[in-house]
Amino acid sequence: MNSVLGKPVRRKEDAALLTGKGRFADDVAVPAGTLSAHVIRSPHAHARIRRIENARALAMPGVHAVITGDEIRALSDPFLVAVKEPVRQWSLAYERVRYFGEPVALVLAANRYLAEDAAAAVEIDYEVLPAVLDPRQALEAGAPRLHDDLSGNEIGPRSFVYGDPDRAFAEADAVVKLTTAYPRNSFTPIECFVVVAEYRASGGSYDVLSNFQGPFSAHPVMARAMRVPGNRLRLRTAGDSGGSFGIKLSVFPYIVLMGLAARISGRPVKWVEDRLEHLTAASSGPNRLTIAEAAVKRDGRVLALRLEQIEDYGAYLRAPMPGPLYRMHGASTGAYDIRNLAITNRIVLTNKAPAALVRGFGGPQLYLALERLMHRIAMELNLDPLDVIRRNLVPAKAFPYRTAAGALYDSGDYPKAVEIAAGNGRLEELKSRRDAARQAGRRYGIGFAAIVEPGMSNMGYLSTLLTPSARERAGPKNGAISMATVNVDPLGAVSVTADVPVQGQGHETVISQIVAEQLGLRPEDISVNLEIDTAKDQWSIASGNYSCRFSPGAAVAVHLAGTRIRDKLARIAAKQLNILPDDVEFADSKVRSRSNPDNAISFGRAAGTAHWSPVMLPDGMDPGLRETAVWNPPQLEPPDSSDRINTSLTYGFVFDMCGVEIEPSSGSVRVDRYYSMHDAGAVLNPLLAEGQIRGAFVQGLATALYEEFVYNTHGVFQSGSFADYLVPTACEVPPLTTMYMESPSPFTPLGAKGLAEGNCMSVPACIANGIADALQVNDIPLPATPPRILQRIAPISQPEGRKTHDRRQMP
Repeated sequence: MNSVLGKPVRRKEDAALLTGKGRFADDVAVPAGTLSAHVIRSPHAHARIRRIENARALAMPGVHAVITGDEIRALSDPFLVAVKEPVRQWSLAYERVRYFGEPVALVLAANRYLAEDAAAAVEIDYEVLPAVLDPRQALEAGAPRLHDDLSGNEIGPRSFVYGDPDRAFAEADAVVKLTTAYPRNSFTPIECFVVVAEYRASGGSYDVLSNFQGPFSAHPVMARAMRVPGNRLRLRTAGDSGGSFGIKLSVFPYIVLMGLAARISGRPVKWVEDRLEHLTAASSGPNRLTIAEAAVKRDGRVLALRLEQIEDYGAYLRAPMPGPLYRMHGASTGAYDIRNLAITNRIVLTNKAPAALVRGFGGPQLYLALERLMHRIAMELNLDPLDVIRRNLVPAKAFPYRTAAGALYDSGDYPKAVEIAAGNGRLEELKSRRDAARQAGRRYGIGFAAIVEPGMSNMGYLSTLLTPSARERAGPKNGAISMATVNVDPLGAVSVTADVPVQGQGHETVISQIVAEQLGLRPEDISVNLEIDTAKDQWSIASGNYSCRFSPGAAVAVHLAGTRIRDKLARIAAKQLNILPDDVEFADSKVRSRSNPDNAISFGRAAGTAHWSPVMLPDGMDPGLRETAVWNPPQLEPPDSSDRINTSLTYGFVFDMCGVEIEPSSGSVRVDRYYSMHDAGAVLNPLLAEGQIRGAFVQGLATALYEEFVYNTHGVFQSGSFADYLVPTACEVPPLTTMYMESPSPFTPLGAKGLAEGNCMSVPACIANGIADALQVNDIPLPATPPRILQRIAPISQPEGRKTHDRRQMP
């Protein structure tokens, strides 16, 4: 049988999805008597709740309850947060609202229409308070304070030093500074949040179906908030999900809310979020202001780096925040060999919706600053930007490479990847097109970005926000556990489960390929179920679908479980075929002798022996064919006493280059050419890899040019529909040329790394660099909308002086 792993096998999931037979959370049947829920949300960014009058609503036919924060607070505890600060949040606001769209009350009725009508009859009296939206203003003395028990709006600041950056800056030939601002945005799934909750009074337990994606570290957070042990919160996921991109982590406060509503009402409760609610208040990636400074030699070699990162997490710090600020910590020097590093991390609260994980979390913010700074170094020193990148890349001979902040890059050849991408005339064509455009008076620029793409987060990375002494008191946290089970029934049918809920990436297909490869079967012979039920399935706090966890994590657990099944079957078949286990091979749905293929039995017969004929099993072998494997790679250690941390298991490499042209009369940006080189180790399915890369590319393009969360000066959200929140369609997406090279990871049995987030990280920086080259300016605010571009086109006839520190207002 030919190998199927690494081949472009078409997705098994698509037939059902394309024919309307998907089974999403909203499609699952609900218990009889289920009530519909509607969330009443705050119309103010900051206000005290003076009074809630619900008598009129309760008198309406079909209305069963109007639940307020007082009732929720009586039954639940505030959510746990990563920092030991009094940032208390319940699933409904209590006494005060702190962002536009915050849940204030919950209406339960016989159907959704009645619930929404009743919501209009609930009268809420607010005392409006001053709001603060800009994180820098939130840091100022006298700024409106979001939480009275805090001394200000900053929590958990930490500074880190690696190497000797002060000496490097003193010895540098030049110092280059740049301030970048990464905007708030989200990636909008087709399916918004769905929760169906039931309370079982006899055991005091909750049974909840939702489209939660993980990480399941939020499960104990939810259970604690509901005041029950973890085994009394049964969390189930549906068979399909209309995308996530990180955002569906944020359904967990609503899981708690609907569970408590079911307890209060004595009836099951269902809630389906609409698009306005989702954009307004689901969550978004945090906006970050980064003040970056590089100590450089005349040839562009970077000796040291200083980063001050000011991250806006909105009104509350919800678990697992501040993930984006620390997930990339060990990789803060990106793809570059920079041994001296100073970082200051500042977490700021503002009157915006709480921030959360969004695809590539932490990477887009870091690389916008780092790659814009590399481009700026070239401009300051009159060097070629690509030469500056090449000069600073981690050399191929250095792998495995330990960064200054502790990340252990597993494998790669970054210079070779860059040369392949720039070769075959591609870079020369970009330069030729730029020269021709400029000779014709048009504005054309070339952008570059080189990044590392982490896969399978170390669960201990977030503890880096604690001091070493605080970590020692709390106990070490590290690792990244993945689990999978392979089962073979008495007739030889193979089924697989794993701890990665479905989010649309095609994991069912790849899992089928991995197991089929092990057992000599066809992928279509393998049944995969990725619904998770915490009451009966294998899971850990690391379970979930996030952070490129599948290829270096869940896929490895599947591979290990399949290997154990294969080894057991090989011993069973060897006894029946009268050969040694080492001579057994699996091919064409048979188990046979490698040296004499005619000596064979069917796969089903070999499998049946373990069920039907235990007397025929080798001595000491247990009956049955079911194996669960747990994968916990040893490279993921806790932060050390010097705050060094290997934040992920694997690190892919992405190099992008693009040509952009700007229409001076309208300010519109057109991406003329885009090339993206990926080294993700061994690629398990090229077809799926291409789909993930293209999806991330479109979302990176959206960040660069279109999507933006907009608030007015009072904190009212103003981009709550697709008429205002601009999601690019097929018409706006330019052609993408993708390229691949493989440097298999030595840290995983399959050699695979993650590749689903890379272009979300690289594209905004690459396009911003292209625009900077076209306009010859420092300040490129994202998204680079036509009005913002026009503001920067006007003075270009008088070349802008070379700024070294540009502090601008965040959009």
